[in-house]
Amino acid sequence: MKKIFIITGTRKGIGKDLSLYYLQKGHIVCGCSRGESSIHHPNYKHFELDVSDEKAVVKMTKAIQKEFGKIDILLNNAGIASMNHLLLTPFKTLQNIFSTNVFGSFLFIRECAKIMSVNHSKFKKEGNDAHFRIINFTTVATPLRLEGEAIYAASKAAIVNLTEVASKELAPFEITVNAIGPTPVPTDLIKNVPKQKMDALLSRQAIKRFGTFEDVLNAIEFFISEKSDFITGQILYLGGING
Repeated sequence: MKKIFIITGTRKGIGKDLSLYYLQKGHIVCGCSRGESSIHHPNYKHFELDVSDEKAVVKMTKAIQKEFGKIDILLNNAGIASMNHLLLTPFKTLQNIFSTNVFGSFLFIRECAKIMSVNHSKFKKEGNDAHFRIINFTTVATPLRLEGEAIYAASKAAIVNLTEVASKELAPFEITVNAIGPTPVPTDLIKNVPKQKMDALLSRQAIKRFGTFEDVLNAIEFFISEKSDFITGQILYLGGING
């Protein structure tokens, strides 16, 4: 059955790859980024916005509801990172990271859940099953307490707690809320991190390699499966953590 996806941060990296994958599967994908779309597909709808802009996020989700009538799955992928020692971290860096990683994720959770909850009541009255999914993105940097990533790891720690609490608050509407914590995946997010720092991070994993898109996709497919209705509030870290 065709699903309506919202995927944030779709201009490049994992967000773009996820969009192309689900478009190829015949679903409708509504994506966003600060810049113009890099995806051209008849079932792809792009919104140019900053995920921390409340008015823009509300406008986007309402437009999707008006056009498609529902939102089935939210993949809260948009995120930014910075590796700096605490003493060398500008306050502006902290503001930018939390605005995108925490405030942006919260806004999309809130607005999508509003629409999902309305559809839940509607589907139940019609005798139809509801399978609504929210997947957030955290990182192995949080449980590993990585030096130099205090702000990034703290922002993703907030996502962990947000995921766990939201899973309880949204459970009555049959909305599952889970999070995936990838290991480093070779994308623009880590391209400026020195090799020795990446090697040190990978050495602390049980499986000592970079993650791949397929690793991330496998976890997402597990969480959004209709067979995963009983799985919520879970944080799935990839690669194994030897903290």
